[in-house]
Amino acid sequence: MAHSKYNDMIQEFKHRFDEKMQELELSYNDINIYQQAFSHSSFVNDFNLERLSHNERLEFLGDAVLELTVSRYLYDKYPDLPEGNLTKMRASIVCEPSLVIFANKFDLNQLILLGKGEEKTGGRTRPSLVSDAFEAFVGALYLDQGLETVRTFSEKIIFPIVETEELVGVIDFKTRFQEFMHTKSKGDVTYRLAKEEGPAHHRFFTSEVLLNGEAIAVGSGRTKKESEQKAAEKAYRQMK
Repeated sequence: MAHSKYNDMIQEFKHRFDEKMQELELSYNDINIYQQAFSHSSFVNDFNLERLSHNERLEFLGDAVLELTVSRYLYDKYPDLPEGNLTKMRASIVCEPSLVIFANKFDLNQLILLGKGEEKTGGRTRPSLVSDAFEAFVGALYLDQGLETVRTFSEKIIFPIVETEELVGVIDFKTRFQEFMHTKSKGDVTYRLAKEEGPAHHRFFTSEVLLNGEAIAVGSGRTKKESEQKAAEKAYRQMK
């Protein structure tokens, strides 16, 4: 019975994975390495599989490959930023909240192979589990297709999101804008709450970002912090 259940899950995985790779316009050679990339330890334990056939080793590799890929992207995109700034930006991209956003972009969690208990307790939507699977997939893609294919995948899934509002709250635009202005020696950056409205349980804030005391951009959000981040993002894009 267990053997039959295992075979059914693997066949369904292979079908879904093939469809997903076609959707991403990516080819692959070794389906087994991708099966490992999506095999959570609970799945391996449930079916008494080889101890190291889960995805943790590929997650380790994928993390390094992602750091290299994102580092090259930032190095090329921001030629005027020093090492410290690039390091902070990379850390905001290669982190759990961002990786979950990237994974959700192509419904990666539907491919994860989970044990029965983990499935019942919502493991498929657990951020740490999803981000780990994303890194493991990148590791598998690197081993199977090489770094250039990882870069192609990143251009479809990661890089377009990095510069959109989807990472607001993940990427610290206030820090990014401050550092950008510092490199340009433009002056002092401050923030001012321009408006606060709505009932106590549903407040809405509007903030201005000021350069040398003059408002240069406005942002709005459900918290003062969010409104400042939105203002900083607009100012950052304008100045660039």
